[in-house]
Amino acid sequence: MTHVGKIRISGEVSDAISNGSPVVALESTVFSTLGLPEPSNRDALQRCISTIHENGAVAAVTAVIDGEARLGIDSNEWDRILSCETKVASRDLVLSMAEGKSVGATTVSASLAIAAAAGIKVFCTGGIGGVHHGYSESGDLSADLYALARHKVVCVCAGAKAFLDLPRTLEMLESLGVPVLGWNTSDFPAFYLRSSKLPIPSVKDPATIVNIFRNASTLGLPQGILVGVPIPEEHELDPKTSWALIERALAEAKETGISGPEVTPLILETVARESHGKSVPANLALLENNAIVAVEIAKAFQQRLV
Repeated sequence: MTHVGKIRISGEVSDAISNGSPVVALESTVFSTLGLPEPSNRDALQRCISTIHENGAVAAVTAVIDGEARLGIDSNEWDRILSCETKVASRDLVLSMAEGKSVGATTVSASLAIAAAAGIKVFCTGGIGGVHHGYSESGDLSADLYALARHKVVCVCAGAKAFLDLPRTLEMLESLGVPVLGWNTSDFPAFYLRSSKLPIPSVKDPATIVNIFRNASTLGLPQGILVGVPIPEEHELDPKTSWALIERALAEAKETGISGPEVTPLILETVARESHGKSVPANLALLENNAIVAVEIAKAFQQRLV
């Protein structure tokens, strides 16, 4: 174990950084029961880490453990993440450290902060948060968007969650100056769905992403880059059915007064139930697919010594 400032880095990740080997950072919320039910969360963690290793990089799971921001979690501590019931977003990160929190599962925003502080350039997740429907009344906006604007990290994901206000999410990212790119697609992905029918620029190779990152660095721009990877076609949920389920769940949330962070679990549970369990395998498939793309980008950074 080593430390970079207040971040505790595992031996494997520290060695990779020292040797200039490619590293891919991961959040931990998706691997907790907050993100996936047991035992699918353990399966997701094992598959993501194995996929990253098998493709030639080192996986660096982020979390808060015993009051320390962590980059790289050894297997003997996996159970603490898998059973965690507390989310740590960027707002909560320093407070969790100051209070000596036993364990906190980091969201996209907190993970980007940790990765950037340690000099890790590539981060992988399932899907980012964004602008919620009814934002003009509720002000419900994910910290993920601001984190992308503040931390110079490439975020590889399957777009944003489909139940969000996706047009406004893209508008917000544009306002924040965050480049949004589609991996071999010109449509912004919508998590379980390959397309939101919202156009974005397409990239076909990791070298292009590295060049974009380098150009932004030369200009002194602070933003990261969002790379949207469509879920593999064979694992996509039926678009027509999925949009109908999402609309029904959003209406239910509004009728019952559910808002804020409670909306996401409600909708994910509804989709999982009404899709007869198909959403969980889809989630695992997109996570694994995103990890493969993230490794390609991390390798390109290593080869170009950016």
